[in-house]
Amino acid sequence: MKTNHPHLLKFVADAAALCRPDAIHWCDGSEEENRRLCNQAVAAGTFIRLDEAKRLNSFLVMSDPADVARVEDRTFVCPSDPREAGPNNNWRDPVELKAAMRKLYDGCMRGRTMYVIPFSMGPIGSPIAHIGVELTDSIYVVVNMRIMTRIGDAVLKALGDDGEFVECLHSVGAPLAPGQQDVPWPCNAENKYISHFPEDPSIWSYGSGYGGNALLGKKCFALRIASTMARRQGWMAEHMLILGLTNPAGEKKYIAAAFPSACGKTNLAMLEPTLPGWKAECVGDDICWMKFDDSGQLRAINPEAGFFGVAPGTSMKSNPNAMRTLHSNCIYTNCALTPDGDIWWEDMTDEPPAELLSWKREKWTPDSGVKAANPNARYTAPARQCPVMDPAWEDPAGVPISAILFGGRRPATVPLCFEAPSWQYGTFLGTIQASETTAAAAGSVGVLRYDPMAMLPFCGYNMGDYFAHWLSMPGRAPNARMPRIFFVNWFRKGEDGRFLWPGFGDNSRVLKWIFERVDGTADAVESPIGLLPAPGAIDTAGLNVPDADMAELLSVDAGAWLQDLPAIRAHYAKFGDAIPAILRKELDDLEARLQAAAR
Repeated sequence: MKTNHPHLLKFVADAAALCRPDAIHWCDGSEEENRRLCNQAVAAGTFIRLDEAKRLNSFLVMSDPADVARVEDRTFVCPSDPREAGPNNNWRDPVELKAAMRKLYDGCMRGRTMYVIPFSMGPIGSPIAHIGVELTDSIYVVVNMRIMTRIGDAVLKALGDDGEFVECLHSVGAPLAPGQQDVPWPCNAENKYISHFPEDPSIWSYGSGYGGNALLGKKCFALRIASTMARRQGWMAEHMLILGLTNPAGEKKYIAAAFPSACGKTNLAMLEPTLPGWKAECVGDDICWMKFDDSGQLRAINPEAGFFGVAPGTSMKSNPNAMRTLHSNCIYTNCALTPDGDIWWEDMTDEPPAELLSWKREKWTPDSGVKAANPNARYTAPARQCPVMDPAWEDPAGVPISAILFGGRRPATVPLCFEAPSWQYGTFLGTIQASETTAAAAGSVGVLRYDPMAMLPFCGYNMGDYFAHWLSMPGRAPNARMPRIFFVNWFRKGEDGRFLWPGFGDNSRVLKWIFERVDGTADAVESPIGLLPAPGAIDTAGLNVPDADMAELLSVDAGAWLQDLPAIRAHYAKFGDAIPAILRKELDDLEARLQAAAR
């Protein structure tokens, strides 16, 4: 499909003049195009075709060892005023950075094809969705963007001749001289830039071909740029899963949840409830865009069309529904290869295979002393293949959100669950969301690492202003009906070091209490930190959790909370005057309640 969109045509022409590709290809999103590109990538040595009987139409990619993850120190957010970027972002002067990057882009696509990828974040035509156009010289990016977003002619048609879109320019930064042999994974390890210009809005990425550095619809657009758009336009772009929960009577509610990394987010998104008669379904595992409808209801879409999941640790034990999604049409990055043409990663099976080809393309055995898969190895999988996708996951109107969950990995102090009595206090709880470092993490053990709303690396502007945006939401729509806010902690431990709560599918028992709180049928008791489940309010039928453990799980140690307060104040101090005064008052009021309880 050809387009007459003057701004889009100029964007492509200007980029081509700068980057000087040998050819330009407009992606139509078809299966035929995808098959041709995958075959081309196999011929180039970039893709390894997996055994069709094991993983139909699926491929393994092994990146350059210098290009394996997001590079936060090379990620920049560049409004003209550095105060707008805030202490949570790396800022560079946008005029100076664009000038420096234009020098890098000059001729960077020589010997390569520039692919034009029109993509929709969210169902095409949804009032909550937005469109981007990514220009890239990487087939890997095209094939992954086709899984992660909706791409091609249908998006161009929705864009029309004057629709708005976010400009996304990406290059691996590895031009080819005439006759030069390409490498399986081209990149420019010494010159990586992932730059966001929210005032355009545009995203310029150079040097990396990996994940969120190159799939610019992912964190770059869906969170950093979208959060600035949401602030301006009165909606929310959040790092949250979206889950549909249906009770035995057939009543359904939708819940969004924001957790820091390593806190079970994907596992919860694809939950298998252990409670008889309860059903959980997935709308999204990572990103949530929410806008008010005409009645004041906050409705959410998952702007993505696929899962870009961390592979190591994913198994039939930890997340069976994720594993059931991965049968076909997937791209695996930096996993290990089995002799019979399948993939493998750590914890995928109880026993590792006797022999593998590691992600570094080296022979591997269990005695090698190194990981077979990179710790950040990924699978890219179509969401439609997940056996528990919600029937409404592609509804253009979005799903109505009844509750928002925050949480972290806290071995002590924080109860299994509690409710915020107001949107304002719930926002405050989101701003102090934290996980404790463990022995496996660098640095000291037991240090609180704050990740407000799980957005610290992804908020595209000053986080203090982001907190203010949250506080402003009830006034953003007539008759706004805000979701109830809850805090959960699956990771509370006893003095003997064992987890007190079984987690995984049994987390549905906590979700049942949350569901019933929203319905007004579950009991709660007041505490200094919020509303706790009343004794017996959590359904533990058939669960082997002693009463003493439940009492500890739902206890509030005012002294332990008071010990956390200096760290919270230090966390707030990083944002200076940008922290809304109302949140400082919430903190002071919490301290007063805790002191009263401790006396």
